[in-house]
Amino acid sequence: MFGIGTTELLVILGIVIVVFGARRLPELGTGIGQAIKNFKKGVSSKDEIDVTPKKEEVAEGEKASGG
Repeated sequence: MFGIGTTELLVILGIVIVVFGARRLPELGTGIGQAIKNFKKGVSSKDEIDVTPKKEEVAEGEKASGG
């Protein structure tokens, strides 16, 4: 797995525990899981809101009359 062994993973886990604390790890895991879920949902689904501005078409009769 990416050339990372068990020892390296344990060292990284130890650093994460020191930085964030043992009580915050479940919250951190939940937040990362939700972020990944929302990212996958956003990539796979069609855009719900189209923010592209649309050009207004003016009838030619209105252009000629100036109104």
